[in-house]
Amino acid sequence: QVQLVESGGGAVQAGGSLRLSCAASGATYNTQFMGWFRQAPGKEREGVAAISVITRSFIRADSVKGRFTVSLDNAKNTLYLEMDSLEPEDTGVYYCAASANREWVRLLQTGTYKDWGRGTQVTVSS
Repeated sequence: QVQLVESGGGAVQAGGSLRLSCAASGATYNTQFMGWFRQAPGKEREGVAAISVITRSFIRADSVKGRFTVSLDNAKNTLYLEMDSLEPEDTGVYYCAASANREWVRLLQTGTYKDWGRGTQVTVSS
């Protein structure tokens, strides 16, 4: 099992930036992909970005392309999400997740991931 702890959330105005971090520990040797998800009040959890632990290849949801950047520091076992040009629609609880799946499929779907952090709140005001 992989333990994940997110940090870096907060309240910002529209147009601002935040950098989220996710520290991983435990059975990280099995992890193939890591992802960021978010959940707004009353909405389903949605995939934001995902990255291969091995190749560093990544994907992002269309809604965040050009604004969010996902990266990984393997030496620190830490996943990052750099968020720029934030919009009120980006408000929600942001979760990181880890997957042992080996295929580059369904990386922005919650069912692909087994281990989850508790989340960090991001609030963007207009």
